[in-house]
Amino acid sequence: MTQYDREATVAGLMRALPYIRLYRGRVFVIKFGGSLIVEPEALRQVVEQVKVFQEVGIRVVLVHGGAPQTTALARKLGFETPFIAGRRVTTPQAMEAAVMALNGTVNTAVLSACRAVDLPAIGISCVDAGLVRARLRPPVEMPDAQLGSVTVDFGQVGDIASMDRTILDRLIGSGFVPVVSPVSADDQGRLLNINADTVASAIACAVDAEKLVFLTDTPGILENKRDLSSMVSCIDLAGLEAMEGRGVIDGGMLPKVSAARAALSGGVRRVHMVGFRQRLSLLMEIFTNEGAGTLVVRDLAALPPAEQGATPAIDAGPARATIRTGLAGG
Repeated sequence: MTQYDREATVAGLMRALPYIRLYRGRVFVIKFGGSLIVEPEALRQVVEQVKVFQEVGIRVVLVHGGAPQTTALARKLGFETPFIAGRRVTTPQAMEAAVMALNGTVNTAVLSACRAVDLPAIGISCVDAGLVRARLRPPVEMPDAQLGSVTVDFGQVGDIASMDRTILDRLIGSGFVPVVSPVSADDQGRLLNINADTVASAIACAVDAEKLVFLTDTPGILENKRDLSSMVSCIDLAGLEAMEGRGVIDGGMLPKVSAARAALSGGVRRVHMVGFRQRLSLLMEIFTNEGAGTLVVRDLAALPPAEQGATPAIDAGPARATIRTGLAGG
């Protein structure tokens, strides 16, 4: 290591130290989808960064999805899982595939990656110890080009009825990292599939998380999906609503934005959208003023004066740096 490298290492540690002091003992909820699981090197880099959080006293809950794995397994078993308006119809067959993929293939892959970096992780599902009690989602009216609207039954899809954080508290308090699958059940024991973004948001609220982090395929929220340089660095809920109104936010980002809105309204201080492919992006997002993805706050205008910066736009670095250097939860 050269003198320059040593100085850069020490300088980085000094910059990170205020954040380490601030977040020691706090809880971060980190959610990622099945697309991360199919990239073993990216998954390893993520759990290595989670290991750093644990080493400096930050407690972490991991929540994962697994849509690609569920679809792939269903095809191997000889059937397709239909989608309506981008949402999976969870037939009994599809539910069986989801359980095998989420609680089996995906959860175990994450635990294996954690083992490789000596991160003490324990896999659970939302069924375990009544973590999430769900209720069957009733049929819903959906727009139809020919009929105006149709009634759609999404099958064994659940909505969250209540949560019991006890198992998470016990695991975290014992030094473990819970790795949570979104498979849940109702009070009769019927298994139900819940959107993993929704589960992550609800868990973040339940455990009084300091941060909810979504690891995504893109670097963050993009003003133009075809231009990675158009990432929005800092934004509030009103700004997100404006982007939705322009049709900029769609597809898989919609449930994440909805989950971010619910988390911020439920007491979570900061939500982050961070790309998992950039090396060390998770650590840079948390431990530097500039970050590496999109920082979402509830209302920029309601922040204390010391945290307020310029109105966020596509290039919102200065506003973000001002918010984060206030260290009131940056």
